[in-house]
Amino acid sequence: MTSQAMTSRWIDIPADAGSFKAYVSEPAGPARGAVVVIQEIFGVNEGVRGKADWLAGEGFLAIAPDLFWRLEPGIQLTDKTEAEWAKAFDYMNRFDGAKGVEDIVRTIDHARAKEGQAKVGVVGYCLGGFLAYMTACHTSADASVGYYGVSIDTKLDDAKSMKKPLMLHIAGKDQFVKPDAQERIKAGLSGNPLVTLHTYAEQDHAFTRVGGAHYDAPAAELADARTVAFFKQHLA
Repeated sequence: MTSQAMTSRWIDIPADAGSFKAYVSEPAGPARGAVVVIQEIFGVNEGVRGKADWLAGEGFLAIAPDLFWRLEPGIQLTDKTEAEWAKAFDYMNRFDGAKGVEDIVRTIDHARAKEGQAKVGVVGYCLGGFLAYMTACHTSADASVGYYGVSIDTKLDDAKSMKKPLMLHIAGKDQFVKPDAQERIKAGLSGNPLVTLHTYAEQDHAFTRVGGAHYDAPAAELADARTVAFFKQHLA
């Protein structure tokens, strides 16, 4: 999944009521920029860390913050059992999205101030895809990418505040983002010159989650290639 060597470490990022952990994956050479990797509902698990390692392999400094830390630090679930799915949905339902965006901002600030990266993008999946959209609308992130983000259609007015480019990967058969919601997203965002939309007509939710029920290698490779090109354009 990676194209060059990388190293990883865990760091602590200060917050309003303590601090939270973040997984950092570093490229072998000078970074092209930094990318904040925004988790799904399963925490900063092996899959999310794998996304960070992939981006490091493409030459970016990648940082995956633990956004569920206020609920329980260090959550790492899989999508393999009903019990874990139940826990994941419970965390999602109790999660404060506004606080999550604040923590993403703290991570962006850390990448600039402490990691020495002038430009910082974000990429998110599922819940993280929604948060990537909100980050594009309300923060100083230099470029944002969302994969199969949920509930974006409920926040389309927020795009009026967008100042930097956004790319969204939409799964045409997404069980969590129904066709009418997808049409609202396209109608609301397609005229925005900062927004690039890609639809994968035959794919279901989480089609890039390696090992997941809906993983599709060709579609994932296409989406990921588009993401890397997008970040190279806007972060280099």
